[in-house]
Amino acid sequence: MSVQPSSRPGSRDPLTVSHTVIVEMVRLAALEVPGVLNVGRAGPLRRLAGSPVRARVRDGRVSVRVWLVARPGQALRPLAAQVRQAIAATVQRLLGLELGEVTVVIDGVGSHGQ
Repeated sequence: MSVQPSSRPGSRDPLTVSHTVIVEMVRLAALEVPGVLNVGRAGPLRRLAGSPVRARVRDGRVSVRVWLVARPGQALRPLAAQVRQAIAATVQRLLGLELGEVTVVIDGVGSHGQ
């Protein structure tokens, strides 16, 4: 699957963005938030749980769900808001796509050894 962002004034060449690129950019945006330890799931079955980033494009809008593990001592509600903001900036500014919804699931709180 690939997505073409809405055309911008003055642009002659449309950009096609693959689903893989969207997922990776979302993952990197979440990791840049200081309170995020890992983008992924917590617990013993984390490897069986599937991808920690899901992106869906519908009607030209990107909707994202991301699972993450927070660093100890983080206030979780503000952390989720910071992750949403980072993902929104990435989707809109760097990828040039319209943002639908962003769901942040904090699946655990871990330590550096995780």
